[in-house]
Amino acid sequence: LNPQDEVIILAPYWVSYPEMIKMVYGVPVVVTPEDGSFHPRLADIEQAVSSATRAIIVNSPNNPSGVVFSEKFLADIVDFCERKGIILILDDIYQRLIFDGRPLVTAFKFTNRDVESTNLVVVNGISKLYGMTGFRIGWAVTNRRLVETMTNVQAQTTSCASVILQAAAEGALTGLQSYVESLRLTIENNRNVMMQELQSFTGIKVTKPDGTFYCLPDFRAYNQNSVELSHFLLQKALVVTVPGKEFGMEGHLRLSYAGTVKDVTEGVARLKWALDPHAPSEIYIGDRKVVRDWL
Repeated sequence: LNPQDEVIILAPYWVSYPEMIKMVYGVPVVVTPEDGSFHPRLADIEQAVSSATRAIIVNSPNNPSGVVFSEKFLADIVDFCERKGIILILDDIYQRLIFDGRPLVTAFKFTNRDVESTNLVVVNGISKLYGMTGFRIGWAVTNRRLVETMTNVQAQTTSCASVILQAAAEGALTGLQSYVESLRLTIENNRNVMMQELQSFTGIKVTKPDGTFYCLPDFRAYNQNSVELSHFLLQKALVVTVPGKEFGMEGHLRLSYAGTVKDVTEGVARLKWALDPHAPSEIYIGDRKVVRDWL
């Protein structure tokens, strides 16, 4: 990017995208679906494109919403970017953590160009699928010119990834893969439990996730300010949530169901206790009985 070049990001987005763009003196342009959903529309993106647009970032399955973008959308955005000469960056880190029998889809399916002539940049890694978040090992698939540029940047920052961690990543990728399916099934079951628990939560609206281990319920019935609400829930219920404001979705909170079923059910029960006046006023947090006295 050159200074003032624009990069389009799709709300809800991962919190680091805008800051990454600003760090290289680019301008993040946020596109929020006009229909109130978490699924982007090409028409909205086309309206946001200008002569300064250099790239578009697409993250599906999406963090924080868990929504998987449709194949039609992916096909259309690939075609649009290739016609316009815009770089399309696809953050596929949750690619295989998908539910309900959805097929595994890659953007390269929708281009007739070879890797050297395409504008696609597919980014992935071992962090989510293999539970190796601290290893910081990932990769990008794109043309050699862009890879050489990435290599030059990395060479002057981290030099290279640890050889030991690279060997561990190789072991994960080439080793027994039944663990991956077991993890996916566990998370899908946790998703189902989370949706069941949230359905009985008065005033909450939630879009059922298609993948990842997150959901992004709408809590505006209780507080329009997601930062205030997140702090309140941490203080009163000892439940960690992430304010939707950080993802470009004010009034929402990101919840994770990556733990155990007990973690999910107890966490939602505490949220209900803290917010819902129809919930019982007493709850046990650990061995301590707590009485709600603010509703």
